[in-house]
Amino acid sequence: MAQLVMVGACYVDTILSVDHYPGEDEKLRASSLNRRRGGNCPNSLEVLQQLVHHSQTDLSLSLISVFPKCESDSTTFIRQSLGSSINCDGCIYRQDHTEPASSYVIHSQKTNSRTIVNYNDLSEMTFEEFESCIGRVQLPANCWFHFEGRIPDTTLECILFLREHHPSVMISVELEKPGRPGLEKLAAEADLVFYAKGWAQASGYRSMEECLQSQSQATPKSKYLCCTWGENGAALLTKFNNSCISVPALKISEFEIVDTIGAGDTFIAGIFFGLLCHNDDWNWTRKLRFANELAGRKVIQNGFQGLGSVMTHHME
Repeated sequence: MAQLVMVGACYVDTILSVDHYPGEDEKLRASSLNRRRGGNCPNSLEVLQQLVHHSQTDLSLSLISVFPKCESDSTTFIRQSLGSSINCDGCIYRQDHTEPASSYVIHSQKTNSRTIVNYNDLSEMTFEEFESCIGRVQLPANCWFHFEGRIPDTTLECILFLREHHPSVMISVELEKPGRPGLEKLAAEADLVFYAKGWAQASGYRSMEECLQSQSQATPKSKYLCCTWGENGAALLTKFNNSCISVPALKISEFEIVDTIGAGDTFIAGIFFGLLCHNDDWNWTRKLRFANELAGRKVIQNGFQGLGSVMTHHME
């Protein structure tokens, strides 16, 4: 059985929907409040869990993240939200904290924009903690590690450790936050790199194809590069033949966009589903189309519930 281990932060999101984004010192009543677990890797795993269940395929899913105190209400909420199929044995607990990393999201119904304020008092994972986590598990031959592009210095140590001690492991990284020093070094060590539109635009690229062609020279170990571009869809570059394919974003005329939070995480889940569950019977165009439609289905609903059942007809 293949195994996917995702390494990244876990947040609890509090989402307030308002008529318009408030001005400074303005008092405004929210129309709804929603509290849910967030974080790039946990979001991707939640969606993947559904896809694996509905397709009846075999894929082991694990998370390495920093949680508050093991017995805290926040940790209980997080673990229940992830579901029983996601292995959290490698997670790290801060026993002197009860509050999780948190995001407070103001969703403007007028512009459909989202303004996010993060708060995280949990110290980040150290390399020594990651090494200890890996020492407690038996990694199968077919194992993939995916890293959220954060704490680049520590993440680079983790990647180099895997390269030395577990050379058969495949590695991917996500470059999302613009201006974060050290992300390029992570990309240079990965087999697969995901570039977000915000990172690409901040780096001066005018299209996803331009980003991938340019980054191809800076990622000598990569096999695939992938870039998402919102309403313009997504593109993937295969390094061995320098072939670039792109697909348009899903557009469903009778539905409106209601929730873009986690769309990129959903896309990554779709790529991994194709890569690890249908690597032999789906070509890359089909994998990319599946991931793109999955992300498109996500933005026309709140949260991630039910995405696996919606996509069942595309898994055959």
